[in-house]
Amino acid sequence: MTVDTALSALRCLAADRSCEDDGLFGWYGGDRAEIVQAALDALLAGVDSPSLALLAGLGRNELDEVAELFDGVLTELELVPLTPDNVAAARWETARWWAGRIVRGDLDAVDGARLIWERAACELGHPRELACFGSVLRELWDEEDGSVPVSREQRDRLVAAARRLAMS
Repeated sequence: MTVDTALSALRCLAADRSCEDDGLFGWYGGDRAEIVQAALDALLAGVDSPSLALLAGLGRNELDEVAELFDGVLTELELVPLTPDNVAAARWETARWWAGRIVRGDLDAVDGARLIWERAACELGHPRELACFGSVLRELWDEEDGSVPVSREQRDRLVAAARRLAMS
């Protein structure tokens, strides 16, 4: 992960928080462990901030401290205020990073497609460049019992779409 990708992931989490009723500095209703992992990824990528180091080091029994430390990270790294332009750019960067992980085999194609579709495409207004991910996921979701395995052809389509996205 590069510094830019790590910062993009933090911006995406901040954008998700800003959609909450409490505003940017209200509590983010998502997975606190996800925020800690993003902080650890950023720290390992070379991002430096006092609150980031504290956030990345939180244990499972300390997750009640995530909101305050994440607010500190956003301030220290000047990732606020968020604008539609920098949030959109962050979502694209993060989607490309997930796509690269799919291509390298570090991330399952279906799991990566879900991340790209739910965390990027939906927030970006479903751009045509990300349509293949949604198309394959809809095929999988349309099955009655949802237990149909992913076909080789579907997996190949996701990897090909990920390759195109990662190279864009």
